[in-house]
Parts: sequence; structure tokens; C-alpha cells
Amino acid sequence: QVQLEESGGGLVQAGGSLRLSCTASRGTINTYSMGWFRQAPRNEREFVAGVSWTGGTTGYADSVKGRFTISRDNTKNTVYLQMNSLKPEDTAAYYCAAKSAGNYYSNSPRLYDYWGQGTQVTVSS
Repeated sequence: QVQLEESGGGLVQAGGSLRLSCTASRGTINTYSMGWFRQAPRNEREFVAGVSWTGGTTGYADSVKGRFTISRDNTKNTVYLQMNSLKPEDTAAYYCAAKSAGNYYSNSPRLYDYWGQGTQVTVSS
């Protein structure tokens, strides 16, 4: 089992940057593909970015492509989401998730086995 903890959220002005971290406080993420998702009030949870467990493959939602970068450091048991050029529509709770089956990420939250508690990102205009 893996226990995930996100950090790095906060309040930032439009155009600013934040870096989210997701660390496994129990277990290791080294054999899990990882994803970042977000959920705004009254919206469904949506895929933001994903990375395979080897780190060789990454993918992004169209809405964040070119602005967000996902990376992982398996030696630190941590996955990162660098968010640049933030927009008010990026405001949401951000969650990281671990997927055990296969060396590929997925944009479907149903395929992930473990979730963190979330960290709030608020972008002011």
C-alpha cells in the first residue's frame, strides 16, 4: 500500500507559478504510474497530467499543455507538478494518485488505486 501526501498549494496571482509535490509517506511510488487530477466545486474530478512509473512517458490535459510539467524523482519518492502561467480557471483542489497496473498513466481516475488528500490552488485575477 501507498500513502500519498500533497503539498505546495496556495494563493497566487494570475500569471504566477506554483510547484506541487506528492510524497509517499508510507510505501514507495517507484513501481506506480502517477497522475495529477483536480476538482473544482460542482465539477467532476479531471485529469491534469500523468507520468509512467519509469518516467519515460508523460501526458497532459489540453487545458494545461505547455504550462504545466509533471516529473518524478523516485530516489525521493516524490512526484512534482510545476505550474506556470496560472489562470483563474486553474483554481481547484489538486490530487495526486498512484496506479499500480502497467507502466503507463491514465486519464481515468477510476484506474488509480491510491489517492492523496488534496491541496488547494487558488489563482486570483
